[in-house]
Amino acid sequence: MDERRPSSRQIVAVYLASGGLFTLAASLIWGVNTLFLLNAGLDIFQVMLVNAAFSAGQVIFEVPTGVIADTIGRKASYMVGIGTLLVATLLYVASAEYQWGVWAFVGVSVLIGFGFTCQTGAVDAWLVDALNHLRYEGLHEQVFARAGMVSGGAMLFGTLAGGFLGQVNLSVPYLVRSGILALAFVFVAFGMQEVGFTPRPLKWGRFGAETRVIMHAGVEYGWRHRVVRPLLFVSAAQGVFMLYFFYSMAPFALDLLGRPDLVWVAGALAAYFGLAGIIGNALVGPVMRSRSGRRSAPTVLAVFAAVTVVAAAAVGAIGLLTPEGGSLLSFALAVTVAGAFWGALFGVAGPIRQAYLNEHIPSAQRATVLSVDSFFAEAGGMAGQPGLGWLARASSIPVGYLAGAVFMGIAVPLYRMSGWAANEQETELTESSPAGE
Repeated sequence: MDERRPSSRQIVAVYLASGGLFTLAASLIWGVNTLFLLNAGLDIFQVMLVNAAFSAGQVIFEVPTGVIADTIGRKASYMVGIGTLLVATLLYVASAEYQWGVWAFVGVSVLIGFGFTCQTGAVDAWLVDALNHLRYEGLHEQVFARAGMVSGGAMLFGTLAGGFLGQVNLSVPYLVRSGILALAFVFVAFGMQEVGFTPRPLKWGRFGAETRVIMHAGVEYGWRHRVVRPLLFVSAAQGVFMLYFFYSMAPFALDLLGRPDLVWVAGALAAYFGLAGIIGNALVGPVMRSRSGRRSAPTVLAVFAAVTVVAAAAVGAIGLLTPEGGSLLSFALAVTVAGAFWGALFGVAGPIRQAYLNEHIPSAQRATVLSVDSFFAEAGGMAGQPGLGWLARASSIPVGYLAGAVFMGIAVPLYRMSGWAANEQETELTESSPAGE
């Protein structure tokens, strides 16, 4: 046995630590990003246009960066992503400082999208391949839930810190983010080892061919897979609304409170979402502890999808019923319901969905199919953010919530479809297996 080979415990520790650092860096700006862009002279529609450019960057680069992850390695892809985000974050600050305008933000957001695509799929694929190779006996749902709790804690601290730093100057959270990204880059470089996956050279002349192979794998094991395909449409439907919800919540909440000058409240609100996610993560074990937990995953996901639809619509209704000038009661109600929405969707459903999706993906195509899943979510976000942003500018932010809830509702029957397909697939495998196996 190679003494240098890490144990399952070390793999999980690196996964949790790197994810925590990455989320801490990313979350420093989540609570204040919309306020930062509004302060730079953009309106709500332009803010959503910039965010849509981020989603567009992810859509454009999901497959090409999947080539990096599935050839030269998941670690290399992760490091490229962290380095890109470091540079792009500094350019974001420069765009505001030198008044380069909305199109500069759009260009930088595309670059940020590229950075995130290098991370999405690759890190989860690295974890699952390593744990399978090391014959990890625990439940992957529990690892994903623990990762969610770590990331939720990092988000809790990061968004709260970002809000207070932004109260001093809205550029400070971005500069601190850059420093933490540099630390994360060093940690991944020395702490992450490829286990259960053999990297192979990638020549530029072969990039087109590799891209076609990756796309074929995405179609074969994603689009054409009876269990996975409905999950892709779920990602698209939820993507239409989720980023709009998150990035519009800060100015919406401050309007409800009647105090648009309290930047720290925006950070505290994002931190509250992180706490809600942690509570949701803690509920994953009780929800899935039965022996039939995996088989019931689509049903659990459908139930929580329905809960989030009701919560999203309720937040929108509260906003429409709030009198001009704001109301402390409306603020408290909207924040409470929004926390339940966020905690249910990402806290409980997130880890269950991750494990369920990974269960139906072959190891060799894992990063590719996970990237395809992200592709659908980003495509939804690319359409949803400018569309709902335009609706918000023409009418109001809560009207956008009501419209977004309609798209979210599509997830409920889609999860049921995936579950039926999984049951049919299991029955077919059982009937085709020789007696006694």
